[in-house]
Amino acid sequence: MLTRLQPICTEARWYAVHTRSNFEQRVAGELESKGFEIYLPAYEELHQWRDRKKRVAVPLFPGYVFARFPDAPGVRLRLLQTAGVARILGTAGTIEAVQEDEIEGVRKLLNSRVRCFAHPFLREGVRVRVKRGALRDLEGIVVRFANNQARLVISVSLIAQSVAAEVDISHVEPVAPGRSGQAAA
Repeated sequence: MLTRLQPICTEARWYAVHTRSNFEQRVAGELESKGFEIYLPAYEELHQWRDRKKRVAVPLFPGYVFARFPDAPGVRLRLLQTAGVARILGTAGTIEAVQEDEIEGVRKLLNSRVRCFAHPFLREGVRVRVKRGALRDLEGIVVRFANNQARLVISVSLIAQSVAAEVDISHVEPVAPGRSGQAAA
């Protein structure tokens, strides 16, 4: 049986490295010391303890560090042998590069000093749950985004009818597949 090998990319590209929980800083430092180009997007939050307040750098994408490297087996192995690294993201057993313009977009946003925060990745057609407000715990499907509003549709399948409402996009979170709390929404 012949196996076709994937061509090796010698051009350095950005890859998303999944880390152990709360290991982002350690992994970034360790990879940097191994010669990798690293990007750990973070924003500052004011944390308060009983006796003091302190500004703390919080990873924008918890559990992920971006590393730029050429896709070669030896390079991948060096990266994967780093303490705290879980895997390099990809599909079907192959790693996938992150688009350069996506990394640059995140950099530009963070460098602009505009107030920003992490937000769940949402697409039209995704099942979501409302986190707060009058519709709290209601689930439905997002059908449209506009002006920080999401149109949430609740359907009654048996009668093939739906009702829609506009909700603040920051008030919704995606529902994990198979974890729906409502029978018919």
